[in-house]
Amino acid sequence: MNEFLANHSDLVVFFVLVAIGYFSGHWAERRHYRSIEERESRYLKTPVVTFDEDAIDQTAAVQYVRLVSGSAVVSIDYFKRFLSSLQSFFGGRVGAYETLVDRARREAILRMIAQARTASIIANVRIETSAISGDPTRNSVVSVEAIAYGTAVRYKTDDSLRTAADPF
Repeated sequence: MNEFLANHSDLVVFFVLVAIGYFSGHWAERRHYRSIEERESRYLKTPVVTFDEDAIDQTAAVQYVRLVSGSAVVSIDYFKRFLSSLQSFFGGRVGAYETLVDRARREAILRMIAQARTASIIANVRIETSAISGDPTRNSVVSVEAIAYGTAVRYKTDDSLRTAADPF
């Protein structure tokens, strides 16, 4: 057994790194998803819509209108990088990147909502994503960036008349 390990130490190191990547990446991803779900439940009352004129109440008095944005960059772990390279070789759906894009998109939206603070609605929301590659010759994705932006609208209410006109 010791002779096998000595002769194949590079293979052992590779599998140890893959295992560490899997467990640490899985743990970090689950923790991030829990954080996202908790914050999403806090922001349930703020409508975030992709259309503009129909979403905004044209008869209500508007206190402020501001452009808000949020961005997030999420990196891929070692295990998912290995798995995606295998899936790319054989073709088909690359599930390792789907959770990466989902986490980046949801995090960017949450950061945009947090920037809007007391908005009544965030209208005309757009999301853009881009892949950040490590080595351009190998065409490998290292991270995914997502940017969410929209128009935060705050309607005037009796309570808002007593607060500052510009919460930003």
